[in-house]
Amino acid sequence: MTNRIRSAALAGAAALALLLSACSGNNAGQGEAAASSDPAGGDRLQITGAGATFPKPLYEQWMGEYLKDHPNVSFTYEGVGSGEGVRRFLAGDVDFGGSDAALTDADLAKVGDRGVVMVPMTAGMVVLAYNLPGANGLKLSREAVAGIFGGRIRAWNDPRIAATNPDLTLPNKTLVPVVRRDSSGTTYAFTNHLGAANDWWASEGPGVGKVVQWPENAMEVTYNEGVAQRVKVSPGSIGYMAYEFAHRLGLPMAALENKAGEFVTPSAASGTAALASVRDVPDDLRVFIPDPPGAGAYPIVSYTWLLLYETYPDTAEADALKRAVTWGLTAGQPTAAKLGYIPLPDAMISLAKAKVESIH
Repeated sequence: MTNRIRSAALAGAAALALLLSACSGNNAGQGEAAASSDPAGGDRLQITGAGATFPKPLYEQWMGEYLKDHPNVSFTYEGVGSGEGVRRFLAGDVDFGGSDAALTDADLAKVGDRGVVMVPMTAGMVVLAYNLPGANGLKLSREAVAGIFGGRIRAWNDPRIAATNPDLTLPNKTLVPVVRRDSSGTTYAFTNHLGAANDWWASEGPGVGKVVQWPENAMEVTYNEGVAQRVKVSPGSIGYMAYEFAHRLGLPMAALENKAGEFVTPSAASGTAALASVRDVPDDLRVFIPDPPGAGAYPIVSYTWLLLYETYPDTAEADALKRAVTWGLTAGQPTAAKLGYIPLPDAMISLAKAKVESIH
């Protein structure tokens, strides 16, 4: 979509008008978050984006906060999944994209002369939330997680689950994994971890990708919201999703075995420990942490990126994006922490701000 500046006369408003919406379609989570205002009635710069559902709650909050001091810029972000967000960005249908999996070299080649700037905006944890009354404090080994989502563990009282939960009475009940059918960066982060942590997963199991072939016993839905809602209403189910979606619905989350052999619950401290395991950051800021080492590190974490063009045809648009993204990297980070995301390390913020400055 080509960005444009247009005049919009808003009737009789003295106060700031704010619209933040998530308009559902046929699938949970398919919606557009919009921030739009011009109380005086003047020119508004309209900037559109689409992509990952993982950071959508944060982007919604950011747009609302940013609008208070910048009423002449209108941002919209449609949560359609990382795969679709990348597709729209590469096609030039949006001004920016969002993805939990950074662009590949093949993707970068499709952009052409406009160039690409990939900016990590925050990070988050992929959790396993479940619906099994009476099983609070569930612990899952690396073998058990691969077995559950690879179709090799079909009952809750399977010995591979019982072995790490001696204090729980696990029922002889069918276990139903809830997974994503759409092209998803959350799926990539989850399967990238399993591929690093389990030889079988990468060689013979579902494999690694935004879309994989799930076992026939899996329940396939779309978007992070869709997985969270399905787990909430489906006794015996377990699904992978971004932390903030499970937290918002009050779903119990399993403690997962990390590379150091510890069972770690998702928290700000364990997520920060995982990010701290990264020692070398490449120039393009494509950082993946499939199996973070070290004590206290939560095992499944991912950065999430904004996909921006290096060159925009409108200087006003480029400047507005640079200001807004820099705000998110600085003033917006405390909001990320409040919503359950992992704030960026200071070193990453410095590198990301430098990248943003290259946009023109």
